[in-house]
Amino acid sequence: MSKLVLIFVLLITLNSFSQNKPVLYNFAELPQTLLLNPGLEVNYKYHVGLPLLSGVSSEIGLTGFTVADIFAVDSKTIRDKISSVLNTINSSDYLKINSQIEVFSAGFRFDQKTYISFGFYQELDAVGYLPKDLLTLVNEGNSAYLNRTFSISQLLYKLDFLGVIHAGITRRVSDQLTLGGRFKIYSSALNLETTNNYGTFTTNSGNNNVYIQRLDNINLNLRSSGLVKNNEYIDDANTYLKNTFLGGNLGVGLDFGLTYHISPQLQFSGSMIDVGFVNHKKNIKNKKTAGSFTFEGIEFEFDASNRNYWEELETAFKEQILSTENNESYISWRPAKLNAAIKYSFGEKRSQYCYDNTFKEFYTDAFGAQLYSVFRPLRQQFALTGFYEKSFSNKVHAKVTYTVDNYSYYNLGIGVSTQVGKINFYGILDNIAELSDISNSNNISLQFGFNLLFN
Repeated sequence: MSKLVLIFVLLITLNSFSQNKPVLYNFAELPQTLLLNPGLEVNYKYHVGLPLLSGVSSEIGLTGFTVADIFAVDSKTIRDKISSVLNTINSSDYLKINSQIEVFSAGFRFDQKTYISFGFYQELDAVGYLPKDLLTLVNEGNSAYLNRTFSISQLLYKLDFLGVIHAGITRRVSDQLTLGGRFKIYSSALNLETTNNYGTFTTNSGNNNVYIQRLDNINLNLRSSGLVKNNEYIDDANTYLKNTFLGGNLGVGLDFGLTYHISPQLQFSGSMIDVGFVNHKKNIKNKKTAGSFTFEGIEFEFDASNRNYWEELETAFKEQILSTENNESYISWRPAKLNAAIKYSFGEKRSQYCYDNTFKEFYTDAFGAQLYSVFRPLRQQFALTGFYEKSFSNKVHAKVTYTVDNYSYYNLGIGVSTQVGKINFYGILDNIAELSDISNSNNISLQFGFNLLFN
């Protein structure tokens, strides 16, 4: 377990990029917006992302409680705080960590209507739902919960660390419509997941002893790839990093997107990202536990026999609760994401020099709304964002967002993009209202990057 924790921390430290990017989406024609919607418009000849610096960010989200609920300095004990949190959360609350770094990215204009973009990035995506029943049982024991059924089905998590090689095309079909698509090759370095678990644990008053403990209809499935090789855990972080580039378990995916101008000032855009899967075949280790077991204590015989009661109990348990391991391949689906946005532009009309030696007219101000959704193991998660954009010049842009999601009803974000010569820099910060006390925040996200843009 200590090795797993070390690997997890190393991967988070080495790679960072958040998942839901309401500020970045369709902002300032940045190349990174094409990863959110390959059908968004771009007006430069080609771009090159600075290696390892073109897209960097980090996001951690937690629902149900905050770090301060447990570790705040006050008169309450840790045990009381944990008990209070357990009374507050439910089995749909979760911890999410998503991170990604662009190792390299570039793009070029194929013709006046077509833009090609490609690159390679690494991504860590982890979500774990809070198994309230199991956490309560571990924290408080079972003596206070006679006849209560604790469900094992609440144990649900998924972690992926992988590399993505991608190539996309953006084509202006008409003055109103731009379409785009992106093909991806996934190389999974690590996958840990468990789903479709069921079974219960119940404590009743006993007849021959104080309590009867019952494990009923237990079915527990744990799957992993990339974690174990030759029956030994892989504890070298560099091995995982190398396996993200065609060295791990492979899969494919697709992105689709569009931008449509309903009028010169009203625009709709939408996308579906990461429609794909990974076929895990290498370094597989799966474990399945199934069965039922009833325990009403041990009846000791006070005689001269040398019976090993604990060994007998262990044998009986293993005979009735069977645990098996296998190396069977399996398919893991990527968390598909949906984006849809409507934007109305207004204010002073200006012109911008474009790739085809013409000038594109744009408005200095815009406001709108964006809907985001991601498919997760338990259910879809949604976020609704309102935004306002301001262009101070052809080279300096800003965007302010207000997002309502599972974490907060008042997530305020801000982004700035500026270009000096050919160098573009952007920086984005989410949930700025909580920065003064991060421990009381349910979600924190930071993004920044450097690009070379050539008109």
